[in-house]
Amino acid sequence: MFVLFEEDGSFKAGTVLADNDSSLQVENTRGKRVKLKRANVLLEFREPDPAGLLIRAQAAAAEFDTDFLWSVCGDEEFIFTEFAADYYGHKPDAVEAATMLFSLHAAPMWFHRRGKGCFRKAPEDILCAAKAGMEKKRQQAEAIERMRAELAAKRQPPEFDGIISQLLYRPDRNRIEVKALEAACIDTGLSAAKLLLECAALSSSYDYHYNRFLFEQFPEGTDFPPFDPPVFPTGLLPRADVAAFSIDDATTTEIDDAFSVTPQPGGGWKIGIHIAAPALGFARSSTLDAIARRRLSTVYMPGNKITMLPNDVILAFTLSAGHTRPAVSLYLDVRSDLTITGHESRIECVPVVANLRHHDIEPIFNEATLTKGSPDFPWKKELTLLWELATVLEAGRGKPSGNANQVDHTYTIDWEQHTPDGPGVVTIGQRVRGSPLEKLVAELMIFANATWGRLLDESGVAGLYRVQGGGKVRMATVAAPHEGLGVDCYTWSSSPLRRYVDLVNQWQIAAVLNGTTPAFAPRSTDLLEALRDFELAYTEYNEFQRRIERYWCVRWLRQNNVHATEGTVLRDNLVRLIEIPLIFKMPSLPPQLPGSKISLAITGSDLIDVEVEARYLATLTEPGPEAQEEMNY
Repeated sequence: MFVLFEEDGSFKAGTVLADNDSSLQVENTRGKRVKLKRANVLLEFREPDPAGLLIRAQAAAAEFDTDFLWSVCGDEEFIFTEFAADYYGHKPDAVEAATMLFSLHAAPMWFHRRGKGCFRKAPEDILCAAKAGMEKKRQQAEAIERMRAELAAKRQPPEFDGIISQLLYRPDRNRIEVKALEAACIDTGLSAAKLLLECAALSSSYDYHYNRFLFEQFPEGTDFPPFDPPVFPTGLLPRADVAAFSIDDATTTEIDDAFSVTPQPGGGWKIGIHIAAPALGFARSSTLDAIARRRLSTVYMPGNKITMLPNDVILAFTLSAGHTRPAVSLYLDVRSDLTITGHESRIECVPVVANLRHHDIEPIFNEATLTKGSPDFPWKKELTLLWELATVLEAGRGKPSGNANQVDHTYTIDWEQHTPDGPGVVTIGQRVRGSPLEKLVAELMIFANATWGRLLDESGVAGLYRVQGGGKVRMATVAAPHEGLGVDCYTWSSSPLRRYVDLVNQWQIAAVLNGTTPAFAPRSTDLLEALRDFELAYTEYNEFQRRIERYWCVRWLRQNNVHATEGTVLRDNLVRLIEIPLIFKMPSLPPQLPGSKISLAITGSDLIDVEVEARYLATLTEPGPEAQEEMNY
């Protein structure tokens, strides 16, 4: 006696060794003995042998026309042996019965199971829908294979038009384009970004990094929506009797701050710190406020920036030479010994007569020229006075500059030139931190921000403060000391064209000076939300700037065909190059003292992963004990 039964979702046949009425001992075609409940037996037969039954029935079932079976089947539930008898026109033998069972079981779309050996034909509407779904899957499978072949041949499939960012940065694995891309990545051994770069779906590796940032932070694009134009309140404000000038680098268009020096009849000077005042041109809850609130800050990166405010608004309020602009001004009464005897804040229009640029002034106004003297040049007296005052202010904070010997790096991108890695030729320059111009601007801004922070606090008006305690810097709505700067209160209020918190604080400061209702009440939930959102956005923007600067460092190595260079060991196998601010791990580095100078060979680089491979060559110098202590990890 042989039996046909179902086990683990598949049909099996075997020889009955023992019949215990309710159960059977069965040896299957592989020689394995199993205990089988009689209720699970689908068919009992004496011929052919179990293996022969399975082979013959499966072969015959593959020849059946499933649509025909469905068309001749009744609408009621049925047992497979009954349907086999109707189909063959006689009582089916074991092979015929098994053939029908296998055919019905293999067509779940046409026949729904209703129990052991029991089936029911699918309703016509359900079958039609299932067939449509099957055809759709077939077409999708063909499309996947076609796109996969296109990608493997380093060609972009037309289906990828307009969805490259989604494929790279937020792939939906239910989409056939993503399935095709993943399959092609396996075929080629490339990552999705590298494969799409080779397919010209990305014009350059730079686009991969920049577009990721836009996809995450600016999903609606960087264009500004329509907005109500700002009010330009020049005629409503008193005109300051000063000649203001700004100090910025060559690429600055959002000129937030300027200075003025006015000699006093009795000696000494009135020194003005003038901050551009977009807060006077549009109010909270305006369309421009919504734009600034959404962006929260200007995004800076080498060769480009994404401004917080539309360009027309920036042009209306930036402190550009030859224009009179609304400003919030802080005037310092300074005696000839550089003692500050008083200060006063005003809202006014300020005539700007010059925009000084670092690259023009620093060669003739620096530590060397201040020590040894230099020929006269326009604004020399004013700059010298402001630098001397800044030195006094710095000493007064009790925080003398600790970064005077550190180097900052500048990035210039010439987008008109091209390299094999794409558009853009990068120039990386160095500038020693703490130059006289930098100190001048920094100290006067610190003084203004500390002064206006105290103004808000003493007036009981809400503001956003920068607080540092225990080494951690954070934003707060309550005034508290900033230990790093050595001041008891500090706001950000000197860059309202570039940072939303500065714009918020300027609305609050203007309300105090004008005696009007502040835009934000104390403990305002809107103020807390703005603080939280700003911190998150500012962190993301700064992190992107660091990542893209690292990218341009790797581009610089490739652009200049750098194969050998020098670096400084920071710790373990971490190295920083001397020529450019690139830090990376070097596994081949033998144990070195932190601060050691080494020579190394650049053996490879990757612009998608933004990594460098290097090989240790030699140790050039080792640091002394003092240098080791000063290493900035």
